[in-house]
Formats: sequence, structure tokens, C-alpha cells
Amino acid sequence: MASPATTHTTTAPHPTGVARPLDGLAVAVAGPAVLTGTAADHLRRLGALDPGPEPETGAEPAGAGEIVLTGGGFAPVTAVTAWGAEGSGIEDEATAQAVTGVMAVHGRRHGAPRGLGVDYLATATGVLAVQGLLAALVGQARGATAAARSGDRTPGAAVSTGAQAARVTTSADRAGLLAVSQYLAAAGADEPEAVEPAPGGPPFTSADGVPFELETLDPGAWAAFWRELEAPAGAVRAGWRPFQFRYATACAPLPDALHEATRRHTWQRIRRAAVATGGSAAAGVEVCRLRTLVERAREDDGADPWHLRSLGVGRTAGGVPPAPGLPLAGVTVLEAGRRIQAPLAAHLLNLLGARVIRVEPPGGDPLRGMPPACDGISARWLALNRGKEAVEFDIKSAADRRRLRELAAEADVFLHNWAPGKAAALELDAEHLAAVNPSLVHAYTGGWADRLDDAPMGTDFMAQARTGVGEAVHPAGEPPVPSLMTLLDVLGGLHGAEAVLAGLLLRERTGRGVRVESSLLGAADTLLAPALRRAAAGSDPRPPAGFRHPLRASDGWIAPTDACARAAAAYDLRGMCGEDALDQLRAHGLTATAVTTDLSALHHDPRLSGPIGRDAHGAPAVPEPWSFA
Repeated sequence: MASPATTHTTTAPHPTGVARPLDGLAVAVAGPAVLTGTAADHLRRLGALDPGPEPETGAEPAGAGEIVLTGGGFAPVTAVTAWGAEGSGIEDEATAQAVTGVMAVHGRRHGAPRGLGVDYLATATGVLAVQGLLAALVGQARGATAAARSGDRTPGAAVSTGAQAARVTTSADRAGLLAVSQYLAAAGADEPEAVEPAPGGPPFTSADGVPFELETLDPGAWAAFWRELEAPAGAVRAGWRPFQFRYATACAPLPDALHEATRRHTWQRIRRAAVATGGSAAAGVEVCRLRTLVERAREDDGADPWHLRSLGVGRTAGGVPPAPGLPLAGVTVLEAGRRIQAPLAAHLLNLLGARVIRVEPPGGDPLRGMPPACDGISARWLALNRGKEAVEFDIKSAADRRRLRELAAEADVFLHNWAPGKAAALELDAEHLAAVNPSLVHAYTGGWADRLDDAPMGTDFMAQARTGVGEAVHPAGEPPVPSLMTLLDVLGGLHGAEAVLAGLLLRERTGRGVRVESSLLGAADTLLAPALRRAAAGSDPRPPAGFRHPLRASDGWIAPTDACARAAAAYDLRGMCGEDALDQLRAHGLTATAVTTDLSALHHDPRLSGPIGRDAHGAPAVPEPWSFA
């Protein structure tokens, strides 16, 4: 891996002397590395330097982390990270996954709860902490810029002496609720799932033993691919719906005949069958062999998870000063997002106070109708898009593209996840929009960031397959299987919001517009960093056999902490109810908690640090992932 200080942010000199968002600031970190490591790494990549002594953590709950940014003319900002509320029983990654429903969703393909073999919630918590810190700094900088305009001070001048120190708190249980928010929304909808959850799903295996993922967005291409492999027509028809909805349901109970069909053909033959369908994201099938962590470690270039580049001459940024508690109040985000990654990034910016205007095709986003619904609107769509405004544009129309440019001229951020090259073809790329708005932050959340020559379609499950996530999330002794939970789409959305906030801060400090790019590949690299380091060192990168497998009780499942797991496994809990099983383990000094298997029960779970509410349509709404003070 590259040094944490390495960054792809432009190093060209600026009038202010600022080349990276956090140049001139120092970061101090205290507390468990698992909760602070990702945040510290990202802050250093954005330009913050280590000052020396660690800060005092005060009276924070045991196991909490603290990250402090100082200098650069800003009032200090502090992020506190924790597993959950004190006394909740959420004490590490395993128990956080258990309580928030992550084990239940990830385990759907297996037919029983299973923990992810990576520290997914700790990683997400770290990214959320960085978002909170950057948002607080953006709020300070915008306030200072607005106050300085009458005095004609240059962009990037020191924040006014009246700026208040900020404190942001986030936790792994909030990160977990955010990660399962779409599945939770579906559980609270007015109608049942489009596909009944059941075990099964990709990957497939060839006759010569190659495990692979398959992706297509086109039912015609799906049928053509399976015809090439001589699969039964009935199985092909029955398989499309669960395959199509696997992003929404985290399960894909496919007919066994489809798996049998691939096992009759070599990998080379299967690749030819995919090519015969057209082999493109628009109109074909793509296949991707599951890569190992060792393979990924060998090609890892150590790149940052995002790329920032200043644009043009620019003009003084700023605008409406932020309101108390809402650091992005007065910021306008224009979002042209599909599915999860960009919409989630914009949703997080909205929660931080930004006005989000969503660009949808004529007739509106078709995903508004994806079942199940709340009050006639897709519950999953609401989980990512509530609170946004919407405008309808036909971007193939020259007149509508002009209207879109007019909106971009008044916006602070333009965020999209169109197919690679589409923005440039439409003359809506960063350089085009800089002509109408030199201080715009142009953000792209994509798949691969042009870092892999043989990159497949940039979708979640293909990215998991290509980067080794499928191997990392399951322990040793089990076949590599990408999770059917949308791990990288969600983490990619978090990285997208992080990149936008970094771009906004760089803009405020330099007065220039910024192009930012984040990717599923960057999200995978962040998530897999510890495993890739082990692989590069020649150690086994996978967790041990049985890792984070909950224990069966008579009426549910029990998840011990990772530290207690081996000792807890020595007890037979199958004849005990959950409460008795927990009492037995606690009597022997072991820490464990009950696994949430019914997501709708989260509404009343006292272990959570914040309540789950309902929006205006009656859809479940998870608590905001940060609190500011």
C-alpha cells in the first residue's frame, strides 16, 4: 500500500498555497485503531499531518475513538467514534453487525444469519467521521468567506476568530442502520417483497472449476446467454426475476438448472457465450472470474479512494452562511444519480443541510415504482431520496441540456454516476460546466476510476468479484462468495459524499472549482486494506474458519464478540431460549448479544443509539449518522 500521505489531489501551486483540502491542518488520533484507522488514513491522504502527542479522550465511553483536526486558521474540530451507546451490548464489529441487521441481510443467501468477515461497520464509521469533520470545516470556511466579502479578502483566508470549535459524534450502530436502510424500508412497506427471500444465488462455477459472477441489465441478453449454454427455457424464465431483484432483496434463489448448465461448460466457452450476447453494460451479459485477495494485493497501486483536481481560474466561493447545526445549509447539489451510489451520496449531503435537486428522466425515475411500496412510492427509493426536490430532463434533448447547464450555473455541486464517458459526450463534464460555473464542484461516482485495464461492468457484485471482496467476507474453508448485500454501492456512496465534502473545502480555501471522482474500486480498497496488507506480507488474508458464525439458540441466534467467540462456541445453547443463553455466557464472563433477524423489530430495539422514525409516506427512516455540537 502507498504511504498514507500519498494523494492524487493536484499539487499545482494555488494563490493561497493550498493544494489539498487539509493542507496546513494537523490530525491527532486516540482510541482503538479499528474505529479510527480509516478516518486517520483518509485525513492524512487529504493533507493533514501528525502533530505529535495524542489528545486526551476525556470521559468518553470505553472503546471510543477521538480524532482532532487543528490549525490552518480553523477552530478545532473533533470527531468521536464509538461502537454504540454505552451499556447497549454493542462492543465490537460482530455485535454491531448482529444488532443492526447486517448479519441477517448478509445471511439471507445462506438461509441463516452470518457475519461479514471484514470490519465493514468500523470502516463505514471511519468514513462517516471524516464526512463530519470535513462538513464542520466547510461550514467554518463558508461562514468566514461570507463575512469577508465586504472586506475583499482573498479566498482561503483564516477563519474568523468568532468561529466555534465543533464536535461530531458517530457510531457503528448508526453506520449499520444506514447500510441496511433499504432493506429496513422494504420490511416496513405496505406490500410484500417482489421476491420471497430464500437461500441461493451466484456465483456460478464452470466445468473447469472457475467461480464467476454474471451481470446484465437486459432480460433479452439474459435469455440469449443461457440459450448459448443450453439451459432449460423454464429455468431461464424463472431465474430472471430473482436475479433482477437481488440488489433489492439480498437474495437470489435461482433454479439449480442454471448452476448445472454452467458446470457443463468450460470457462472459455462461458466467456464466448457472454460475448455472443453483445458483452456490454447497455445490451449484453458480462462475466467476471472471482479474484483472490492475493491477486488483488499484487496489482494494488496504492491509489487514494478518490481523486481531486482543481479547475480553471475560479472565483470566490461562499454564499449563504450555514445555519447552526447544518454545515451545508445554503449549498445546492444537483444530482443525476441512478440506483444507490450517487443517490446515497446526495442523501448524506442533504442530511448535512444541502438542498438537493434530483435530475430524473421524463416521467420520473422508474425506480420510484420498485416494489414494495409505502403510500404508492417505492420504500427503497424513499430510503435514498426522501427530502430531495426533483426536475425532469431529457438529456438527449439539446434544449433540456441547456436547462441543465442553467441549473448547474447556480449550483455548488453537480453529482452523477452516469456510464463512463457519457457526461463528456453530452458536454456536461467538469470542463464543460466550468465554463458556466467556475466554482462548481463536479463529482463523479463510478466503478473503476480508469485504474484497471480489464475492468468489468461497474456494478456492486462485479466489483466484489473483481477485487477479492467475495473471498474476504467469508472465512477460511468456505468458497469465495460475494455478498448479496450491496456492500460496495453503500460504501461507495459514503466515499462519494466524502469526496464532495473534500472538494467543497478545497473550493472554499482556493476559490477554484474542483473535479472529484470516487469509485467502487476505491471503496473496495478501503474496506480490504487490512486483508490486502496481510496478503502482501504472505499471511493468510482470510479470517479463520467459523469466523462470525452466530450460535443457535432455541428461539433465535446469539452473537458473541470476536474476543469471546472461541470460548462461547464451547457451550451448547440450542436447548435454551435467547435470554437464558445470554445469561449463561455472561455468567462465565463472556460478552454476547442477540442477533436481529426481523428488521421490523429494530423500531423498538433499546440497544440502538437513536430511534428509527417514519417519513411522511410512512416509510421507516433511520437516524442521521452523525450528531453535531
